[in-house]
This record gives sequence, C-alpha cells and structure tokens, in this order.
Amino acid sequence: MNITHFTLDEFVASQTATAKGIDNTLPDALVPNAWGTLALLETIRAHLSDKAGHDVPIIIVSGYRCPELNEAVGGVASSDHCQGMAADFHAPSFGTPYEIACELASCVSVLGIGQLINEFADSPNPWVHVSTRVPEKAVNRIITINSHGTEVGIVK
Repeated sequence: MNITHFTLDEFVASQTATAKGIDNTLPDALVPNAWGTLALLETIRAHLSDKAGHDVPIIIVSGYRCPELNEAVGGVASSDHCQGMAADFHAPSFGTPYEIACELASCVSVLGIGQLINEFADSPNPWVHVSTRVPEKAVNRIITINSHGTEVGIVK
C-alpha cells in the first residue's frame, strides 16, 4: 500500500517524550511494524473518507512508544505501542471517537484491524486505539476502556 498521509516522524512524535527528555527513536528492527501500522491507518482513513463522502484526516495521538515513554504515560508493559504495532488517533471530521469506533467495529477483519479500543470513552479526551496484532483472546478484539474498567464491544 502507498502510504501518503503519514510519516514515521509523526508516528514517533510525543509531547511527553519531548517534555521529559526521552529518546523515542524507533529501533530499526521495528520499522516494518511501524510501516504496517501506518498502512492500517491509510486503510482506515480511506474507509472513513468513503463513509463520510469527504476526506477524513486522521490525527495520530500516540504511535510508537519506547519502554521509558510507555512507562511515563502509564501504558501497560505489553502494549503494542512498544512494538510499533498500535496507534491512538482522532478523526474529528468524521465524528467522535465513539462514532469512529462504532463504524470500524463492524469491519475490523475486512480492514485488517487486529484490535479496536474505544479508549477512555467517558473522559473529556477519548481516542480510538487500533493495533495490527489480534489479541490471543477473541473477547479482547473489540473493547471499550472507561472509568468502570474494560467492557466488551463499543459502548459509550
């Protein structure tokens, strides 16, 4: 796939890393994973744009995280972000993260989404998380994380 809307630089960019002086350089061994995740984002962007009937830019909130950055942001040690296999994003011209997650939930396999999370759904700043890796437990493929914990499916 031709990746025209995303770069490795934006995939590794982090305000937290900059503020804390953390070197979030993507290791060479993880570059193929990162390109795979960016290709997934291209596929998602095309799908959302088609559904909306207009171009839908995607804003990457978080892509690759080195272990030190992952710890600084409170990520779990097993996070796919640490392998360059996940991205958190917004696409405001399509809708809210909830609306985006609802749209994507019906076509995760078709789009190649390994895991879809409506993350921090009931907070003031929610986002959509996608990963190229399918979780070991099928029940964890499409979930919502909110102040009540983790719920199966996309819930508000």
